[in-house]
Amino acid sequence: MRVLLKASLNTEKTNEIIRSGKMPQLMQEALDNIKPEAAYFTVDGGVRTAFLFFDMQDSSQMPALGEPFFLDMDAKIELTPVMNGDDLQKGLSQLR
Repeated sequence: MRVLLKASLNTEKTNEIIRSGKMPQLMQEALDNIKPEAAYFTVDGGVRTAFLFFDMQDSSQMPALGEPFFLDMDAKIELTPVMNGDDLQKGLSQLR
């Protein structure tokens, strides 16, 4: 299932990580683990935020996907099922 992982990063914690020079490494490790089809980084609600779109095979993956953000960046995580255009068309075709 295609999923959006929204990680809202704690400002104090990520400031420390950025100052230490570890942010690129930690973010790359998280991306290598998740293997997103798309990744976007912005400010949302006044905090650094990552939006990662990826395929989750099983809900048992949730701890491995979220823990690096929780442990390393004191992040708030949201996981939301999402569709692309093809998924939407497939779903709409089933309404007949």
